[in-house]
Amino acid sequence: MSILNITPREYQQRIFETTSNSNTLVVLPTGLGKTLIALLLSIDRLKKFPMSKIVFLAPTKPLVEQHFEYYQSNLPELFAELSLFTGSVSAGKRKKLWQTAEVIFSTPQCVANDLKNRLYDLKETSLLIIDEAHRCLKNYDYTSVVNFYKSQSTNPRILGLTASPGQDSAKVREICRHLDIQEIELRTRDSEDVKPYLKEREFSKIEVSFPQEFIEVRVLLKRIWDSKVERLRSSGFLNGPANKIALLELQKRLAIQATQKNFAAMGGMSLTAQAIKISHAIELLETQTLSGLDSYMKNLMQQANEQKSKAVQQLVKSPEFNAALLSISHLLARKIEHPKIEEIASIVEEEIKNNAKAKIILFTQFRETAARISERLNKIKDTRSAIFIGQTKKLGLGLSQKEQKAIVDKFKAGEVNVLIATSIGEEGLDIPEVNAVIFYEPIPSAIRKIQRAGRTARLSPGKLFILVTKDTRDEINHYASSAREKKMYTTVEMIKRELKEKKKFPSLNNFPDTKPHKL
Repeated sequence: MSILNITPREYQQRIFETTSNSNTLVVLPTGLGKTLIALLLSIDRLKKFPMSKIVFLAPTKPLVEQHFEYYQSNLPELFAELSLFTGSVSAGKRKKLWQTAEVIFSTPQCVANDLKNRLYDLKETSLLIIDEAHRCLKNYDYTSVVNFYKSQSTNPRILGLTASPGQDSAKVREICRHLDIQEIELRTRDSEDVKPYLKEREFSKIEVSFPQEFIEVRVLLKRIWDSKVERLRSSGFLNGPANKIALLELQKRLAIQATQKNFAAMGGMSLTAQAIKISHAIELLETQTLSGLDSYMKNLMQQANEQKSKAVQQLVKSPEFNAALLSISHLLARKIEHPKIEEIASIVEEEIKNNAKAKIILFTQFRETAARISERLNKIKDTRSAIFIGQTKKLGLGLSQKEQKAIVDKFKAGEVNVLIATSIGEEGLDIPEVNAVIFYEPIPSAIRKIQRAGRTARLSPGKLFILVTKDTRDEINHYASSAREKKMYTTVEMIKRELKEKKKFPSLNNFPDTKPHKL
């Protein structure tokens, strides 16, 4: 490996040795150097198969470009011909580039389409790298490329990279089955060979009281929710728990029935739609901002006035809906906002006061919340915040990929010192090491929690703050993500053992079905 000027860490070297002999799923927290392992394996495969190609897939264009730049920076200029495939490169040009390229970086959509159109094949490809491998499920383009690869390649080797494959054993097995995984290499921040390379991460759970005025608004909204759920139950549409997931599933079932002129199903769909909208309103009240809830409810009123939906028209007629909207308007007129906003402001002010060069990333679920937080933080001395959100042009806040890159560059340069990100900041993007990560709200997903938290305490000590509003769904989500993270590691270890058994006894079928297994 002397052609590199990087010395791999002990755990990276160990993982690489596994990947050179077996199709491997590497489960490694964000920032612990998955791309270097991919680079080491790429060099190894090109040395073993000098006339072959390597395909490195990542789910988004910025991620693809990031991996391309990493290889460019760390490979000697003449070692291999690198090519970047994205939607902006025409199919004809991709076909031409394929002839001379040795390492191809692409989104799965590009390669999947090219293979379907027979622009080239994967016969000479000796390594397929799948970044964010937890996405390799069902009919995603990743799966399509992998299937082509398994049927076409003369010397196949597959490397899957993820910070977390999730805690569902059936889904982890499915990922392993799609990728023909033979070994799993799992590391956490607490793994013995990882610990020496990491800095201490100080964790603070900040509990925030839910104000009495907000409780009164919740009572009104909860009355609407209870009445809709009760009617769904008495009509026989809903059994079991009433939550957002159950209602979304019910909505799908009723939609199928409604297409067959089932009038009862149509009525059920209207009730379900109203319950989902009220559930969202309660979520905004409990976990986000009062101004966000106000905008959402006024938007429903506007939809009703424009007669866009009978369900919405029915909902806004409710006396409780109108009483809640009036209460929210009075609270905002008195400059009352969700207490998390001021809590965030005091955390950020303290961090920047203690370290003028501090960089902070703050995660939140909703764009409106990000905008509201940024507005508040920019009133604090020496705080220069920017929002970092996806491309959808919603509320006029969508950012193109070019604009996203410009914000990350400003953050790297210190022109921005607080980045307020929605889910786009979680997955793989080249955001530099930060001094503190703040969760505006806990999220129930183990995958997303690990990706968010991995932004700090890699090269220098860091802090992790999670804000939890007492007596709200924040508490449920906080405990859910912690339990799921523990379950994920247990699940991955169990499947790792299953794979070892499969290696010892090749006659065992490698995960024969996709049905959930009883564990």
